[in-house]
Amino acid sequence: MTVEPIRDKNKINQLYQYLSGGDPKYAIIFKFGINTGLRISDIISLRVDEIFLKEWHFKEYLIIKERKTSKEKKIKLNETLRNSLIKYVKSEHLTRDDYLFKSQKGGYIGRIQAYRVLKDAAGIIGIENFGTHSLRKTWGYWTYKMSKYNIGLIMDTFNHSSPNITLRYIGINQDQKDELYSIVQL
Repeated sequence: MTVEPIRDKNKINQLYQYLSGGDPKYAIIFKFGINTGLRISDIISLRVDEIFLKEWHFKEYLIIKERKTSKEKKIKLNETLRNSLIKYVKSEHLTRDDYLFKSQKGGYIGRIQAYRVLKDAAGIIGIENFGTHSLRKTWGYWTYKMSKYNIGLIMDTFNHSSPNITLRYIGINQDQKDELYSIVQL
């Protein structure tokens, strides 16, 4: 099964609301993924001090070394994500030394645990073909649409070697095929 982006903004909102009703860290992981396009392994391992300066002021950029590629990534967090993060960090009483997504066992939560919670929630909301990579694909899909189809910039952000790879990755090719099948009605 290939995981897909979430193409329906109502489903995105429903999933976020559902996750917010449980352990808030999973709602923030979801929001983080769909607003940054980072891989789940790069999200769950974040520390509070990578995002915040002293006195809870945001750093200008989140700068990480991607686990998969070892490349440095520099991200300006948007206002929606910043607002959610500040509420979360304060409500969870996190310190600058803490992992953002602490595990009860110490350290940060595991990728499989994040997958289970997010996949179960997506299933309850009725989102099919969902996995943790859906967060990254959702960011790519909506960024493509909102940037007026700037595939080059998204391709560069994802470190893909061609526009076709990126289009397939974010599900645009499938959207175009679906449209073709609905055009011809004999």
